[in-house]
Amino acid sequence: MTHEKMITEFGVGLLSVKVFADRGSMGKAAASEVADEIRRVTSLKEDVNMIFAAAPSQNELLNELSAAHDIMYPRITAFHMDEYIGLPEDAEQRFGNFLKQRLFSRVHFKHVHFLQPSDRDPEEECVRYSSLLKNITVDIVCMGIGENGHLAFNDPCAADFSDPLLVKVVELDEQCRLQQVHDKCFPRVEEVPPKAITLTIPALVNATFVCCVVPGRSKAEAVENTLTKEIAPAYPASILRRHPHATLFLDRESAARVL
Repeated sequence: MTHEKMITEFGVGLLSVKVFADRGSMGKAAASEVADEIRRVTSLKEDVNMIFAAAPSQNELLNELSAAHDIMYPRITAFHMDEYIGLPEDAEQRFGNFLKQRLFSRVHFKHVHFLQPSDRDPEEECVRYSSLLKNITVDIVCMGIGENGHLAFNDPCAADFSDPLLVKVVELDEQCRLQQVHDKCFPRVEEVPPKAITLTIPALVNATFVCCVVPGRSKAEAVENTLTKEIAPAYPASILRRHPHATLFLDRESAARVL
């Protein structure tokens, strides 16, 4: 499928990279590709399992998906990929609440499984959430890349391409916490929780299809590292270059250092 505002398309390893003129056209193209994949999966089996990222970088994608009422959402079971530890249940910064506002409350999913670290010990919550994931095939992941190259909250200090776990507790590095301030999710870095629960790298990249949406000037270095540095945990998103069905959607600003 071609898109009017796509600037260029190229591959790095197995990863397909598509660059668009602006965030709006990027989000529309990404949503179109995700919708096509949902239709493909539902033509083959009854249910679809999807994992979603929660971040301002995903806004355009989520807005487009929430407006796509031709998608068979009642056949989709949804998960999200990370959650802060220590925030109140109703905190707007909680990723479950972010996704509920932008997607889960707008269309009717078959099931939505929220990470709930407030309900129990975080390690117990990791076990509970892992049990939901371990016996299913994850069909589609909608993700972004952090300023430090992280996938979910797998910062360079915590990323493990051979992680034996599906879900784990991590300490967030300083650049990751600063990004939450840059994204205007928190007013000060001191208010960003130091710990979180995250799905691991294998839990994410073992999905059949990955849609990675990364707009904005602040992500240009991370995009460059993802596409040009060695494939190693020091650059967590570099693992996408080994995925046979992954697409990286960029806008002009995030692609500035690779064009």
